[in-house]
Amino acid sequence: MQTTLLLEMAAEGVPDRVAITDAGKDQTYAELERQSRAGGAFLAAQPGTKTVFVGVNGIAFPLALFGSGMAGKPFTPLNYRLADEDLVRLLARTAPAIAIVDADMMPRVRGTEGITFITSEDFVSACREGVTAGAEESFGDDEDVAVLLFTSGTTGQPKAAVLRHANLTSYVISSVEFMSSNENEAALVSVPPYHIAGISAVLTGVYSGRRIVYLQSFSPESWVETATREKVTHAMVVPTMLGRVLDLIEERGDTLPDLRALSYGGGRMPQSVIERALRLLPHVDFVNAYGLTETSSTIAVLGPDDHRIALSSGDPVVRRRLGSVGQALPAVELEVRQPDGKCCPPGHSGEIHVRGDQIAGEYMGQNLLDADGWFATKDAGFLDEEGYLFIEGRLDDVIVRGGENISPGEVEDVLRAHPCVRDVAVLGLPDIQWGERVAAVIVPEGHVPAVEELADWVKARLRSTKTPETWEFREELPYNETGKLLRRVLKAELAAVGA
Repeated sequence: MQTTLLLEMAAEGVPDRVAITDAGKDQTYAELERQSRAGGAFLAAQPGTKTVFVGVNGIAFPLALFGSGMAGKPFTPLNYRLADEDLVRLLARTAPAIAIVDADMMPRVRGTEGITFITSEDFVSACREGVTAGAEESFGDDEDVAVLLFTSGTTGQPKAAVLRHANLTSYVISSVEFMSSNENEAALVSVPPYHIAGISAVLTGVYSGRRIVYLQSFSPESWVETATREKVTHAMVVPTMLGRVLDLIEERGDTLPDLRALSYGGGRMPQSVIERALRLLPHVDFVNAYGLTETSSTIAVLGPDDHRIALSSGDPVVRRRLGSVGQALPAVELEVRQPDGKCCPPGHSGEIHVRGDQIAGEYMGQNLLDADGWFATKDAGFLDEEGYLFIEGRLDDVIVRGGENISPGEVEDVLRAHPCVRDVAVLGLPDIQWGERVAAVIVPEGHVPAVEELADWVKARLRSTKTPETWEFREELPYNETGKLLRRVLKAELAAVGA
């Protein structure tokens, strides 16, 4: 199935229902489908083999996504938050291409060789005023490339993850029921267009028949105000966003009465934050969604009932599941493996492997699937007896001290429970005697606690070998815009100081 068929089905099923709300303006499914088809005809007539998108959330995004599918030109959204030289370098790698660029960003990229440019505003006009003839003839095969998403490139040059139509539609139809939303439901989308969550929000929203409300850029004030004004029922946030939203609604006394469901993902959610959210918004169903770009979005989910049962349980095993990402989706096979390839028993850490139709497992020019179709995520974690998955971080983030593997997340969870710790990052630094030593970077809550106090706190709850030996205090930690802690940035900074 092609991703464009999802829109066709919605336009046929609920043509007059509002599909997109952008800057207060509504667009129906019939209008979105017709304009996407006109956009597809326009893009097919342009030079280049890809459709690049450089811009913020708005109506141009879904029009470009579906239009590129109809034109047979892989949709390639780029991170506009990159430095100019990095953005231009990435854009040059997509040539030959047609690039749809927000007007205020055009001066940053104009003139890149092999790229034909059009502003987002002019592209939207072309979609609204254009004809649809020709776009129907451009449909290809389900195995054609639908989307190219570049990785963050924190450990080298960004890689282009390849997502084919079959991968994306498999995820959508296996996780969302067609037209399952009623006309009063609205989803607030504030994640950026160049993230897999932004892509999946469009596809799942359209297939379910839910109105999508776009927020161009996130701030807790604009998020709460938009959610209230548009009577938003569903939303997705990253952990850093949720914490700031909770601060605001607690300060104002807001309750967000229309909000029914809130999913979160993209980074590790501190258990204290989700417990606070469940307390402040008891009427909201919370969902923890774990996935990767290479897996076409979510592969495991901790559902609303899981949250409530864990929160109210007196059993420490069940209570601990509030810090898990739940269980694998029915259409996804998931295993945690030892280095020798054997499956780990419950409670034992290893590398997470997944298999299923939605698993792309591919970079441009590089197949990442093994002979049996399994994808090694490079994430470390473990399963409990009931199949709940706990993420411990990237494999290369695991600290190896004297031959012992130490999960940074385990130590971070303990430190976050200290009343004087607002945020924390734990990482490994080079050590002559032990290979690596444990280091902690603390954002204090209120006064700066004594190092001895924090060390004793960890020792009382974990083994002494897991207690940080290096401590640093900062006003904030570095996160990217999708809520991932930039642990490697901290590691490089601390290693340089100690060099």
